[in-house]
Amino acid sequence: MSGLHQPVLLSEVIDALNIKSDGIYVDATFGRGGHAAAILSRLDHAGRLLVLDKDPEAIASARKQFGDDSRVKYFQESYANLKDCLVKEDLVSCVDGVLMDLGVSSPQLDNAARGFSFRKDGPLDMRMNPDEGESAAQWLSHASCDQMFQVIREYGEEKFAKRIARAICEYRQDAELTTTRQLADLITQAKPVKEKKIHPATRTFQAIRIYVNQELSDLQRCLADLCQVLGKGGRLAVISFHSLEDRLVKRTIREYAKGDDFPLDVPVMQEQLNPLMSPVGKAVFAGNIEVKNNPRARSAVLRVAVRL
Repeated sequence: MSGLHQPVLLSEVIDALNIKSDGIYVDATFGRGGHAAAILSRLDHAGRLLVLDKDPEAIASARKQFGDDSRVKYFQESYANLKDCLVKEDLVSCVDGVLMDLGVSSPQLDNAARGFSFRKDGPLDMRMNPDEGESAAQWLSHASCDQMFQVIREYGEEKFAKRIARAICEYRQDAELTTTRQLADLITQAKPVKEKKIHPATRTFQAIRIYVNQELSDLQRCLADLCQVLGKGGRLAVISFHSLEDRLVKRTIREYAKGDDFPLDVPVMQEQLNPLMSPVGKAVFAGNIEVKNNPRARSAVLRVAVRL
């Protein structure tokens, strides 16, 4: 894969956000700014764009890309803290659109020093913010075999999670596990059967990354605040790359669309249920041409909803 970051489902995201030239938009996962640049190009002098990313390199890239453009505000924050950022700007319930492109960006994968990729040897880090929390190596050095098994099985949906956890426990009795190559080789040796289309270490690396960065709990916090974030008619667009994220997004939109709970024997009209959001269309997937040009798009799923 090229080191040039290619935004996934770009035209579909722009269509989904239904951008108003004087609107207020949030790119909650800036990455390297492909989506953000497309949003900003559609805003006039009255429009505003808030960019968030917990990765300091991403925010540095945003500042370099957009400079002192008065329409842009930068936050080195997780999307879990989106509502707090809006409180500071007095923009709660004023946002016209929120984009979340979950997962890892191409520059993060391509930089071996960040420790995200099993294809390049580097320090076993995996933190979105290298200055915050435990690295993958630090966690693996003290986690119990059962903890590792639970994380790899739940977040990686890896059927050989127990074998892999046991292999890590045995390895660290004699040596430190400090590099991505060490871990990838260990996982490959531990798995008795290899999947055809993905590297043997894919699911385990994914699981450890999700755990180290608290990605699902952060996503839950952000989704829980959405109805206080978006104004009436505001759009949510979320791109997920694995089933755990997508199920969480799908379930949240469905719950918001359901509205208030009434006893089954109480007769109510649909409009009396007070739904907070409504899904917009069906899940969107990348086409064959995009997948060919950008293999990362292969597993991308876009879901869209509107605030009622």
